[in-house]
Amino acid sequence: MTTKIEQLLQEVKAATAASADELEALRIKYLGKKGAINALMADFRNVADDRKKEIGRKLNELKDAAQEKINALKERFEDNGGGAAELDLTRSAYPVKLGTRHPITLVRNEAIDIFSRLGFNIAEGPEIEDDWHVFSALNFAQDHPARDMQDTFFIEAHPDIVLRTHTSSVQVRAMEASPQPPIRIVCPGRVYRNEAISYRAHAFFHQIEALYIDRNVSFADLKQVLLLFAKEMFGSSTQIRLRPSYFPFTEPSAEMDISCNICGGKGCPFCKHTGWVEILGCGMVDPNVLDASGIDSRAYTGYALGMGIERITNLKYRVSDLRLFSENDVRFLKEF
Repeated sequence: MTTKIEQLLQEVKAATAASADELEALRIKYLGKKGAINALMADFRNVADDRKKEIGRKLNELKDAAQEKINALKERFEDNGGGAAELDLTRSAYPVKLGTRHPITLVRNEAIDIFSRLGFNIAEGPEIEDDWHVFSALNFAQDHPARDMQDTFFIEAHPDIVLRTHTSSVQVRAMEASPQPPIRIVCPGRVYRNEAISYRAHAFFHQIEALYIDRNVSFADLKQVLLLFAKEMFGSSTQIRLRPSYFPFTEPSAEMDISCNICGGKGCPFCKHTGWVEILGCGMVDPNVLDASGIDSRAYTGYALGMGIERITNLKYRVSDLRLFSENDVRFLKEF
């Protein structure tokens, strides 16, 4: 048996493999269940008692040497990328293309960058909120239509808990945390509405809102920020117009249109031949909202604005179906 062990040890030391398949064959030959080393282990019981210690030591040395050899060859293949046998000859010679950011992320980051250059800081909050931060603190009356089940997702076991319908809840939390302004924040995030899913509406979408509160903040300050944002986002030739509107949390309130970036304001099917496209709502923060959050409305004023990121993305990239944003179709995403 000693002779067989010595012969196998020399074979193991001289063994080599040119491919992963050859390496696996070596492992099976020496270390497999029916391999040469296991066969010697089976014959070990026939060794005389006075030689068991010597033969047992040599068998262990042989097994360790075989395992070390297999491991060394395996590492060599891994370092070389798997060896020639691992090459995929069907693989394209062109480099693998990297992915791109989602169009919603692209527009979100661009909007945040614009507001950041104006001194706004990012603020975020929970998507599962309570009634106070989503409605009551924002001057929503108890019978306001937005509280209806048709618009809001309520948590069945906790009727006071909802999925936020706008990121204005983040503004409320920021005001509560800073009763002594100035406050200048931009609030991006995902929001939820209980609506039928179609090409123009979805049960969830993304918003970005901005809030600025300080002493002597005026509507003129708001208008200038809106004009700068529109020109930075859609081009220097973009014009804006403000139309009176109503929101529970702002007074006065307005909706902002931009000159159609497709036809340049001349009129086309996209803007319904008006030359204008609505993109956001805005207004001066209602004094009731300031007081509800612990801010003295006699000393401070502020403005707020909010827009749907999908809406802005549609205008920039002319995406006709909102559902494409959430389907993760690689063919669609590659366009960006």
